[in-house]
Amino acid sequence: MNRRLRVAVTRVSTVVLMAAGGATAIVLTQQADAAVRLNDSDVTANLWSWNWRSVAAACTGQLGPAGYGAVQVAPPQESVSLPTSPVGAHPWWEVYQPVSYRIDSRLGNREQFAGMVQSCHDAGVRVYVDAVVNHTAGSNNTHTSGYAGSTFDPKGFGYPAVPYTTADFHHAGDGTCNDEDGQIDSWNDRAEVQNCELSGLSDLKTESGAVRGKITGYLNDLVGLGVDGFRVDAAKHIAQADFAAIVAGLNTTTAEGKAPYIAQEVTAGGTGTLAPSAFTANGDVLGFSYADALHNHFTDGTLNELGGIPGWSLDLPSAKTAAMVANHDTERDKSTLRYQDGVTYTLANYFLLAYPQGKPFLYDGFTFSDDNTGQSPPADATGMVSDTVCGTGAWQCLTQSTGIKGLVAWRNTVKAATTVADFTATAKNVIGFRRGTLGWAGINASGSASTATYPTGLTDGVYCDRVTDCATTVTVTGGKAPVTIPAGSAVAIDVNSRKDSGACTTVAVQFDAEVTTAWGENVFVLGDQSALSNWSTSGGVALSSASYPVWKGAVSLPANTTVQYKYVKKNGTTISWESGENRTVNTGSACTLTLTDTWR
Repeated sequence: MNRRLRVAVTRVSTVVLMAAGGATAIVLTQQADAAVRLNDSDVTANLWSWNWRSVAAACTGQLGPAGYGAVQVAPPQESVSLPTSPVGAHPWWEVYQPVSYRIDSRLGNREQFAGMVQSCHDAGVRVYVDAVVNHTAGSNNTHTSGYAGSTFDPKGFGYPAVPYTTADFHHAGDGTCNDEDGQIDSWNDRAEVQNCELSGLSDLKTESGAVRGKITGYLNDLVGLGVDGFRVDAAKHIAQADFAAIVAGLNTTTAEGKAPYIAQEVTAGGTGTLAPSAFTANGDVLGFSYADALHNHFTDGTLNELGGIPGWSLDLPSAKTAAMVANHDTERDKSTLRYQDGVTYTLANYFLLAYPQGKPFLYDGFTFSDDNTGQSPPADATGMVSDTVCGTGAWQCLTQSTGIKGLVAWRNTVKAATTVADFTATAKNVIGFRRGTLGWAGINASGSASTATYPTGLTDGVYCDRVTDCATTVTVTGGKAPVTIPAGSAVAIDVNSRKDSGACTTVAVQFDAEVTTAWGENVFVLGDQSALSNWSTSGGVALSSASYPVWKGAVSLPANTTVQYKYVKKNGTTISWESGENRTVNTGSACTLTLTDTWR
């Protein structure tokens, strides 16, 4: 994969925080090391409600090696803690009700958050934060304390840990919110949508410079910790001019020295100044209409109509779309496809990666019951979210699946070809298309295998299928290829997946290491390549214990390269190296390589 190298710099920033009573405290915070090597990819894994330890592990062991460009994480600020609620203890929406801007939440504390950002950067992955800046915890709360111990007075609009007082909020009849009960009732009235309360949440007066200064201070605190961008919650409910002033005050990122990425939550359906397209001057906008369209076509089995996407009546240009199949809201209200849709959901995500429409955000949250869509993610009695363990049925882990990671690599390879050619529908629900001369992909949403010959744009040769990690191959002759696409699956080939003639530039290396471990120990691979953290014990490729005592993991390494590596055991801050000299292997010219080792 292509990566950009920047010089590492350590900086110290000054963050101004307002303490209770209005006193000003100056806090010096050391910023994260400026760029390491970040993946040259527009694909983001949205690991919603995963705690910081789990996000760090995913970046190191899965997302970085697979070539993801970024990870989106849930809101990190202190939120209200609700041991009881109508939907049970600690509902998921707690994190969208801030009581302070302390980085101390049910997902982890400030130190753990900073460590997660550094681990993701070491793995080449940017970090985007879900930022809740339109409102604070609402007046309907009966519990008035947060996860870090901050207290607040919701009915009196007092949030001393920020501090905010009643003057910092919109109120019914105050000349800005003219709705009688202070709530949003008319969704086409801009003043009401942006100046009244959303679902009873205390609405911040963002036209106030003092309020904007505190919001900007919070976001810059995160930038100082290494954050690379923001998914802005409820951006539709903030006046565009107010948010533009907040964006203008943001510092450049520590990793790349550029403006933070912005993706705004603006639900579809508004007109004029409330239309999604009206918000693009401040950044990208979440593609709700695109997600809805994918839902319709994959549900109806009309994939043959997907070739006309540029001509669709979508409400956002591709370059300004944060594209998705689902997020935490839409999977619960069933307005889009969701993990419960099984193979159909997976195929839609394959298409999201394959088609050049927007920047893909692939979603992984936790499983839930439709009988209680407000239920908490897996957590302990205090509400602290448990570590994500894939394969247990409690968490969604599509972003770590072989097919999705294969399509991420495929998308990264073909990105220079920005349009689709030779869109071919051999049936209503079986399609194939190429991206210039860089790659071809096909999707079969039918119940039986489909075989057809497709123009691929590729030179003659044998190519590994990215979806199956080369378990199947495709032979191109005269630029065309007979391809059998299994039922409910896909096939994707590209210039970097060529199997013959030593054409692969990267090799998918599988590590199978027999290692006996004690309780609490985990096994990692370190080595002299960036994908192996250049021997840094803060990173490495995390291996899975699912086949214990054989620990397994995979990483993409340069072809025809001599690589040195070793296995280590980690237990917290305790590091144990295996004995002996560094292991050495030449990755060769094949597209895949399996290394079977035993701990020394």
